[in-house]
Amino acid sequence: METQAAPTIPTLQQLLADWFAPWVQDLGLRVESVGDGEVTVRLPFSDRLARIGGMVCGQAMMSAADTAMVLAIVSRLGTKQPMTTVQLNTSFLKPLSGQDALVTARIVRAGKSLVFGEIDIVSAGDGKSVCRASTTYALL
Repeated sequence: METQAAPTIPTLQQLLADWFAPWVQDLGLRVESVGDGEVTVRLPFSDRLARIGGMVCGQAMMSAADTAMVLAIVSRLGTKQPMTTVQLNTSFLKPLSGQDALVTARIVRAGKSLVFGEIDIVSAGDGKSVCRASTTYALL
């Protein structure tokens, strides 16, 4: 396997535009930080993502979690590795209302054919956890 340079924040931000469906791009995700197997993205609050009471809908948070995990895998394995989500198990801990979310995805284990990860979503205002997810991806 050829070694690739570690991706930068601008590289991962460009991948959001290049790889993902328009409705995922409409989430407005912004890459905040990147490390080896770990990425944090910001999900900006928007009335379009909110339901009754200004709560960010679970579908938006799950999409942000899944997208952040793809970027975390890229940070470890590079951009030439096709992959697909096999499983995404999500637990919503408390409502996120009227504020941005920070979504941190990290690889727990990367094997030859499967990657396992964890995602924590916290409110940007107070850092309290609002959602936890575990994921499995197949490397194609």
